[in-house]
Amino acid sequence: MNRPTGGGAGTTGRNVPRAGGTPRAGGPSRGGGTTAERAVRQQNAERFFQDLVSEMRRVTWPTRPEWVSATVLTIGLVVVIGLYTYLADELFGFLFGLVTHH
Repeated sequence: MNRPTGGGAGTTGRNVPRAGGTPRAGGPSRGGGTTAERAVRQQNAERFFQDLVSEMRRVTWPTRPEWVSATVLTIGLVVVIGLYTYLADELFGFLFGLVTHH
């Protein structure tokens, strides 16, 4: 399942705090804002969805056999860990029962 993704996933420099932790001046306001601010937010939203689609196209999706084997493995591990926990609980319950009933 470990296949190369075809590219590095680095940061784009957006949403990165400035040195000193001070917010950028002129950031988007929560109220309607001016027409220019709304246009910038619209462009940012469009860019976000373009980037989202681009990243989703680069995802290496598992094949059906990989998906089935991973699902079977997960279910098997859940059952094994559940049985282990149940048996450990029964064992400790038995042992503490022996200790408390002289």
